[in-house]
Amino acid sequence: MTQAQAKDQETTQEKTPQQHHQKAAEHHEQAAKHHKEAAKHYESGDEKTAAQHAHIAHGYSTQAMEQEMEASKKYAKMQGLKK
Repeated sequence: MTQAQAKDQETTQEKTPQQHHQKAAEHHEQAAKHHKEAAKHYESGDEKTAAQHAHIAHGYSTQAMEQEMEASKKYAKMQGLKK
């Protein structure tokens, strides 16, 4: 594990479920922005740029899902469902 990965893991462990939800919302907003850009470029015939924005949107969606999963894990741990 790299030093950056270790720092990210520490930061994730310190976040509350609410903080994970907030980060998920931010990532969803960025994904939506890039989906809109992809649609605009596709409509204008620029499929290459549309594909780039779609790819970026997918990355943000993936990050949002990771934050959602972390929030769920914390809820489970708080309820004694997971150790």
